[in-house]
This record gives sequence, structure tokens and C-alpha cells, in this order.
Amino acid sequence: MPALDTQTKVAVIGAGAMGAGIAQVAAQAGHHVFLHDQREGAAEAGRDGIAKVLQRRVDKGKMDQQDLDALLNRIQPVADLSEVAESGLVIEAIVENLDIKRGLLADLEALCREDAILATNTSSISVTSLGAGMKHPGRLVGMHFFNPAPLMALVEVVLGLATDKAVAETVYDTAANWGKKPVYATSTPGFIVNRVARPFYAESLRLVQEQAADPATLDALMREAGNFRMGAFELTDLIGHDVNYAVTNSVFNAYYQDTRFLPSLVQQELVSAGHLGRKSGQGFYSYQEGAERPEPQTEAPRQSNESVVIVEGSLGPASALVDRLRDAGLKIIERAGNGQLRFGQAVLALTDGRLATERAAEEGCANLVLFDLAFDYAQASRLAIAAADQASGQAIDDACALLQKAGLAVSRIADRPGLVIMRTVAMLANEGADAHLHGVATVADIDLAMKAGLNYPEGPLSWSDRLGAGRTFTVLTNIQNSYGEDRYRPSLLLRKNCFANKGFYA
Repeated sequence: MPALDTQTKVAVIGAGAMGAGIAQVAAQAGHHVFLHDQREGAAEAGRDGIAKVLQRRVDKGKMDQQDLDALLNRIQPVADLSEVAESGLVIEAIVENLDIKRGLLADLEALCREDAILATNTSSISVTSLGAGMKHPGRLVGMHFFNPAPLMALVEVVLGLATDKAVAETVYDTAANWGKKPVYATSTPGFIVNRVARPFYAESLRLVQEQAADPATLDALMREAGNFRMGAFELTDLIGHDVNYAVTNSVFNAYYQDTRFLPSLVQQELVSAGHLGRKSGQGFYSYQEGAERPEPQTEAPRQSNESVVIVEGSLGPASALVDRLRDAGLKIIERAGNGQLRFGQAVLALTDGRLATERAAEEGCANLVLFDLAFDYAQASRLAIAAADQASGQAIDDACALLQKAGLAVSRIADRPGLVIMRTVAMLANEGADAHLHGVATVADIDLAMKAGLNYPEGPLSWSDRLGAGRTFTVLTNIQNSYGEDRYRPSLLLRKNCFANKGFYA
């Protein structure tokens, strides 16, 4: 089945923010769209909301009034569900309730022609479960848009157990024609994005619970070292802690309480207190009028007369750090070793998932200071460090001075396994690896979903490959050994790739 042409009429059921956004996308692509909502006046309000948003584009000269008028003419609010009967594609975007959605789908099956495709925008309910009560479940497919639908590129095309592959292909090609970036996913809890993204929130929440650093510092590191658009705390404040916590619980319970998805007690307390983020005026940060955002912890400038850096072996993904030090005028002496920098009393190394204190004892290197992963060491503006308990104050000063000479703001966190960016990226890659291992999606689609759906700077599996074969597996193994928890168990696929000395794209 080819993509639906613009002569095909599209119906969207549910005229809330998501439903109206989907209607706008379909209308912009040239389809006549029926917009229905059982609430009186809601469909008209949805269309009016689209007009209001797009009128601003017209006022700014970014859209012609004629084009806006034509688009709005293609969106037809309908009061009775029977008026969508001639649609070739019906997308439901109603409340996330299995029984209510099943009831709607039964009504649509009775109303619509036999070749009409029925799509669900569910973000958390099994497409297989939704189709189980249908007479012809093969015509049902997940078409999961991300909010706001007109702006977000990703569409997860979700196949239930009975979904006809030709139906899924048509929806995939249609989404692509609508200017979206579709990916295929099988109907498993969380699909791709809501499953693979859990560690992004979970690791920062755990680090706060362990008093490794404050939210402002962790958010700054995620942005300025990890190159993410937002840190976990500002993002969950934006999403709403009630929503984010509910999704985490849903995924946790759907996977039979797998500790990898364990909800956070810190977030539970916020929800219990009604501190839901921006919408309540208080979350991890205050959004009251005049409230100032806390500054991240940044080490004070250190002075050092040292001018020589000894580079022992390869720093792997952190090699660009040496170039920054060279560009800063420091003399670089290279010699064999296991990937360390020596400067004054300090010995610096990229975290491998062990505690700095543990690694210092095992390697007989008291003045060890570990530094965190960065997305691009050539461009990063901040870096986290953690010092071994055995390290002298002078060694810590020397480590700070060295990184500051490279133009980096330095945030010292408590000694925790994997620091911040490394453990987060490793866990994201781990979840992506398991999703691929379990047949949820291809490697390429997993990476695309995380970039297009959440604006990640790089797909986690591609990023893992860039760190070098086996590094993610080693980091996770060491973190798991430190905590003694199943939460950090490496994926079987990561383990296999490590011993095969290959990556996901090999």
C-alpha cells in the first residue's frame, strides 16, 4: 500500500492540544481533516487555537494569509462521530484509558469503510491490547506523535501483534510525506522513546538523592558537557512531575518492576507536595515572579605555575582535551601508559565507572582525580570531576587548575560511580541495546527516535560506538559492581559486542 494521497480524508478524534496539533499537520500536508471531540464546542475551539497560533506567523511575515485561510478551510469540526465515516485514515487522540479507547475503536469499525486505517496516538497503552477487541485488528496501528505535533519531527509507527504490515508501511510513508521522521516500533511498554529515555531522568534523580550534587549543577553539566538541550530537572519541571512520574511508574509496572525503571523517591515527594514544576510554580526550581535560578557549583579559579602536562597513553574519547591544553600554551609530553594526565601532584583520568576512591586504591594512585565524559571535548564549556578520598588538597587544586587552563568551568561532585554524563549515556545506550535485542526497533530507528523525539545531540547507540568498543560495557559492569544492583546490569548485546570488539553499526 502506498502513502495516502491528499485526496484521502483524515479524521482526528480528540481536539485537545495533541489532537489539534495532529489535525494541523494533516491539513498542512493538504488533506481535508474532520476534527471531532465529544465535548461540546471543543472541536471548534481546537480549530480556533490552530488559527490563533498560525496567525502569529502571518503577522510576522512567515506565512501568507491566503495559505492560512486555505489550511483552516481544510479543517472541518464535526459534532457527530458518524460524520467521519468517509475518512481513509482516522487517528484517535483521546484520553489514555484502555476501555474508553476500545469503545471508540469499536464505534469507528462500525462506522468507517473496511479499507480505512485506524490509528492510535497512545503513548503508553499496548496497541495489541487495543486491537484485541476489534473485528479486524490488522487495520489498527500506532501513530504516536510528540507534543507539540506540528513542531516535533518524530512519529513512532507502532505495530501490534495483529497489525497488517502493509497498513504500517502506509502510515510510515504518509508520516514521511507529512514532513515527519517516522520510525517503526513493536508494541512493547514505552515503545522506543518513553522506554529508552528513562535513564536520562533516573540517573540525575539518583545523583541528587545520593547528594552527589545539586540540581542546578547537574543540569548545567548535562547542557554544557553533555550537549543536551536541557538537564533532567529543568526538563521534568517543564513536563510536569505528575506526568513524568506517572510515565515512569507505568513503564516500571509494565516491565514487572524491573529495577532498571525504578521510580524516584525524590520525585515522589515533589508530586506528594504538589510541586509539579512550571505549572504549579514550584518544582526543583521556583517559577514564582522574581525567583532567580540557582547557579551551578563552579570551582574557584586555581593558580598554578606548572606548565608541563604528561600524557600517558591514549585518552580515547577525551583525546581532544589534550589539544585544548596544547592550544592553551601548555607543554605536552607524551609517553606510554593507560590513559592518564599528570599535572603537578594530580593524576587525571576519564571515569571508567569505578569510584575514584576505589580505583585509586586498586591502582596504587592516591592523587587520582576522575573527570567526566563530554559530548565534544573540543567544545564543552564545563566538566565534572570527582576526587579520590586519598587525594591531597594540592592534587585537587592542580586538577582544577589544569582543566581551567583549558577554558573549562569545573564542577566538583561527590565521588560517585560513573560521574554524571558517562553513567547517563551508558544507561541510555544500555536501554537502547536491550530495545534492539528484544526486537522493538532497529539500531538506526532507536537513534533517530531519540534525536528527533527528544533532541538528543546524538543517538545513544551511535554515541556508545564513538566511545570505543567495549567502553560502555566496562563502565556499566563497574557501576553495577559498585552498587551491587541489578539496575545497572549490562545488556547481553553490549556484552557480546564487547567481546566481539565491534559496535552497533559495525
